[in-house]
Amino acid sequence: MAHQSDIATLIEEHRKLIYKVAHSYCPDTQEQEDLIQEIILQLIKGYEGFDHQVKVTTWMYKVAFNVAISHYRKTKKRRQYILSMPDKPVQISAPKEQEVDERLLLLRKFIADLDPLHRAIMIMYLDENSHAEIAKAMGITVSNVGTKIGRIKKLLKQKFNQ
Repeated sequence: MAHQSDIATLIEEHRKLIYKVAHSYCPDTQEQEDLIQEIILQLIKGYEGFDHQVKVTTWMYKVAFNVAISHYRKTKKRRQYILSMPDKPVQISAPKEQEVDERLLLLRKFIADLDPLHRAIMIMYLDENSHAEIAKAMGITVSNVGTKIGRIKKLLKQKFNQ
């Protein structure tokens, strides 16, 4: 089937997009793998109905965000019944080359704290997607995207200044 090889190629070409969305909505590395598999499954299932008039990455973002947000909501509900362990029961130093600028870590934390829609918008914005692509993936208007990005930037700036 040509469709299976087409979607397999697209998934391979845009795997960073999938990993970025999974990482943004799921901090647990073991759960990330499940989320990545679910995103890939939904991409495969939805490929036949893919409208080739839409940019492929816009469609992939839309599918990935829908799966991630659904997973995030399920996980959030489930967590209320789970006792948590300390964040890092064993401390291991990261190698020097993996140390990241403190401001970048703060930005990632602030973005992770955003609600799911705003987080999705910022991920696409930081990946240099156009307002039109973001609007199409999120199901909102282009002007609404611009307004939301402006407000999110203002909020992030305030958080950095605190």
